[in-house]
Amino acid sequence: MAAATVLSRLSLIPNLSSKPKLKSNRRTTVSVRAQQASFSDPFVLQLAESLEDSHSASSSSSATLPLQRIRESSAETLLSTPWPSRKDEPFRFTDTSFIRYSQIEPVSTHQRNSEILDNLSETQFPNAVIIDGFVSNLTIGPSDLPDGVYFGSFSGLPDELTNRVSEFIGNFDSGDLFWSINGMGAPDLTVIYVPAGCKVENPIYLRYFSGETGDRESKRLPVSNPRVFVLVEEGGEIGIVEEFVGKDEEGFYWTNPVLEVVVQKNAKVKHSYLQKESMASAHIKWTFVRQEAESEYELVEVSTGGRLGRHNLHVQQLGPDTFTELTTFHMCVNEQTLDLHSRIVLDHPRGTSQQLHKCIVAHSSGQAVFDGNVRVNKFAQQTNAGQLTRSLLLKPRATVNIKPNLQIIADDVKCSHGAAISDLEEDQLFYFQARGIDLETARRALISSFGSEVIEKFPNREIRDQARNLVKGLL
Repeated sequence: MAAATVLSRLSLIPNLSSKPKLKSNRRTTVSVRAQQASFSDPFVLQLAESLEDSHSASSSSSATLPLQRIRESSAETLLSTPWPSRKDEPFRFTDTSFIRYSQIEPVSTHQRNSEILDNLSETQFPNAVIIDGFVSNLTIGPSDLPDGVYFGSFSGLPDELTNRVSEFIGNFDSGDLFWSINGMGAPDLTVIYVPAGCKVENPIYLRYFSGETGDRESKRLPVSNPRVFVLVEEGGEIGIVEEFVGKDEEGFYWTNPVLEVVVQKNAKVKHSYLQKESMASAHIKWTFVRQEAESEYELVEVSTGGRLGRHNLHVQQLGPDTFTELTTFHMCVNEQTLDLHSRIVLDHPRGTSQQLHKCIVAHSSGQAVFDGNVRVNKFAQQTNAGQLTRSLLLKPRATVNIKPNLQIIADDVKCSHGAAISDLEEDQLFYFQARGIDLETARRALISSFGSEVIEKFPNREIRDQARNLVKGLL
């Protein structure tokens, strides 16, 4: 069922949308399925129509088959998915109402933003600049990528790879409403492909910008939906760097990206993620990873931006002897909410997962959220799973909500989790002061060292320096 057909059926149902009814080239009949769907939120349906209309206005209206398939399945999901509220368990601590009550406008045109491109910092890595979901600049030197590695739009894939990559696209378990909004609104599909046995020395660097910004007074909120798919064949290795940047510190926009990663047998992916969006923006990201036997996936994340920043991170181990490591650091220095919702599912023997989440809330109206779920299923015997979350609250009324969750069905495992919330320890501050260091300098040193445990995990010096300078500047 095409996306256009799905939404045109909605327009036949009264009182759901104020938009014009069927266009002459979109005639269809009302199906029983559409009549019986639970249309609990007309706002979501109107947003879905806006996303659909944005494709007809875009130069990429002739979507590739996998992207069209994603749009169709997402359109059907949006038929009966209401906007989340605080009554929904996954959003109990995360208020998305400022998005809901804005005038959301999907970015529909590909504009080469010269201001962003002209002011880019140089990088030694092969990189893509993605503006409003469109790849605006792709920089790859002749010796940057080994033979057989592909980095670019799906439409540019060699014929011999098209079917191979298409086999995995759209086969992930569906996520929430925002996953479906991305699927409905993604203007293009960027693909990174690593053939079997290929080890890519330099990481691939994805730099995301929002070129179109709205207005807080009128509540006009442009939304972009970048989508990237990564396939690493058996024995391959690669590093992926994602950097989300707000060109204006008070820019009003919504970035809603999705990254899908398939790590095949004995392959390795090192994923670096640096989020420094505008303090007035919304950033809701999905990362979905599927790992096959003996594979490795490592994530290092530092997030500091966004009035609302949320990372939905799902990892599924699909074979034995699989290794997953997640290391994340969130820092709230403004009136903002930074949220990590992670889920790791272990289904096979001798799997390993290690997770460390740290956050600092340094504003009286700031809030951090951690909801981490590790599920060890029946056949995941001899599993080693650890989870630790540590939080610093530096101001009165600063808030952190943590929900560590370890579900164990197997009986031969080694699993642990822990949580700690505190201010800076008085003994540590006294240690500095006893050596002639003033209180303010001591606090800054301790706060910096709290986040450095995560920052030092970045595998590339350039990204480590960026993250270190970012945190230092915010302090």
